Amino acid sequence: MALCIPLPSYRFRHRPVRSSLERQELFGRIAPVYDNLNDLLSLGQHRIWKRMTVSWTRAKMGDCALDLCCGSGDLAFLLSEKVGSNGKVTGLDFSKDQLSIASCRQGLAPNACYNNIEWVEGDALELPFSDGYFDAITMGYGLRNVVDKERAMQEMFRVLKPGSRVSVLDFNKSTQPFTNLIQEWMIDNVVVTVATGYGLAKEYEYLKSSIKEFLTGKELERLALQVGFSNARHYEISGGLMGNLVATR
Repeated sequence: MALCIPLPSYRFRHRPVRSSLERQELFGRIAPVYDNLNDLLSLGQHRIWKRMTVSWTRAKMGDCALDLCCGSGDLAFLLSEKVGSNGKVTGLDFSKDQLSIASCRQGLAPNACYNNIEWVEGDALELPFSDGYFDAITMGYGLRNVVDKERAMQEMFRVLKPGSRVSVLDFNKSTQPFTNLIQEWMIDNVVVTVATGYGLAKEYEYLKSSIKEFLTGKELERLALQVGFSNARHYEISGGLMGNLVATR
C-alpha cells in the first residue's frame, strides 16, 4: 500500500491547514502501515466501531456527507455505501500521505458508489464548506488530535444541516479508574509493542498523553450543547475503552 500512487481521476483538492506541524508529520509517518496496525491492535474490531459510527449519523441514500480527519478513508467508504451513487461524500484530512492512500483505495475499489467521494486536504478548524451543507458528518479519532476542540465542534455545527447528526468516534477517557488502568496497560504493552515492530514506537507513545488530555464523555456532551447542538449523547463501547459522541443540530 505504501507504493500505491493515486490515479489522476482521484486527485484531491488542497486547502490551507492550520495545525501542529509535529502532529501532521506524525500522521504522515504512520500512513503506510496505518490500516494494518488498526487491524492488528483492535483485532479487527475497529471495523465494527466504524460501522456503528456511520449508522448513528442516520445517513441515507442521496445525502451529502462529510468525513472529517478521514485518514485512509474507512468511514468515508462506509458513508459512500449509505448515500449511494446519487449522494456525495467528502473526506477531509490534513495529511497528504493519508489522502494519497485513501485516493488509491478508491481507485482500486470495485464498488461503483465510491466514485461519489472527493478527497480534500484541509483544516478541521476552518472547513471550506458553506453553512448547512451536509446531511451527516463523521469524525474518527480526530477530535482528540485537533488543537482547538471547541472550534472543531463549532465548524461541524456550522456546516451541518438543521436536524442532522454528527457522529464522533475516539478513545474514551473513562471516569472509572479500573478502565483507565486497562487502557494504559494495553497502550504500553500491546500498542507500543506492536508499533515497535514497525519502527513506530515513538509515534504511538503519544496515545496515552493524548487520551489524558482529552475530554470525558460528559464533557464532550456539554461541549456539543455549548456550541449549539440541540442534543448530544456519548456512548461508551468496547468495555469503555472507546467512545462515540452523537449530536444533533
